[in-house]
Formats: sequence, structure tokens, C-alpha cells
Amino acid sequence: MYVFLNQIASNKVLWTTLLAWLIAASVKGVIYFIKEKKFSFWRCVGNGGMPSSHSATVSCLSTAIGLKDGWNSVSATLALIFALVVMIDATGVRQAAGKQAITLNKIIDELFKEGEFHQERLKEFLGHTPLQVITGAILGVVIAIILK
Repeated sequence: MYVFLNQIASNKVLWTTLLAWLIAASVKGVIYFIKEKKFSFWRCVGNGGMPSSHSATVSCLSTAIGLKDGWNSVSATLALIFALVVMIDATGVRQAAGKQAITLNKIIDELFKEGEFHQERLKEFLGHTPLQVITGAILGVVIAIILK
């Protein structure tokens, strides 16, 4: 058990990646606070928003692995493909689902405002704009390079 904990504690790729996530989530929270004039913990750690913490995390992970193991390594290839899948999903499927949630919530509000129909509101912050994903990815790469 000691060996395991020691290896986790000394895993620079892990800690660099977690730091990238923390920085992106914090920036997202600050931007939300500035725009909305209120703090929301869930906007920091939840889906959607600027910058994409998912993109920052996976791009930092793939960059840190590429810098450590070499860009032609299997681990760097896996991390890069994983990062691309996550970022494409963030701008594609999840963004479309978020737009559908907005539309369905409007329908619920308009059709059932006075009635007895009780439907829970759908989560609307599911995906990211391409700019949010690119900004998160750049942030992750920069953090990995600085901390290498």
C-alpha cells in the first residue's frame, strides 16, 4: 500500500493534469461570477462554460504524456485520441443535447405554466462552444509545458 501511495504522490503527470482541471474550473467560476454577479460551485465543476475544464484536462494529460514518454509512444497516442474524442463530444453531442434541453424547458414553461404538469427542468449546460473547447485545450497544453 505504501508503494502505491508513494507512486501516486510522485506522479507528476497526474498532479499536472489535476492542476490544469483546477485552474480551468476556477477560471470558469470567476467568469461566471463576473457575468452573473453570483457564485456557483456547480458552475465551476459542472458541464459547459468558459473555458472547458474537460478540454483543459485531457489536453494537459496528452501533452504531459507526450513530453514524458515521447510523441511516438503508445501512451501518447492513446492520450491524444482520448483527448480528441472528449473534445469532439463536448462540442457535438453534448452541445446539441444542451440546446434540446433549452427548447424542452421553454415548451414546459409555456405549455404547462398554469396546469398541474410537473416536469423537472432539464440540465442545459451540457456542452461547449468550439471557442470554449479550444481555449480549454490551449490552457491545458500551456500548463503541461510550463510544469514539465
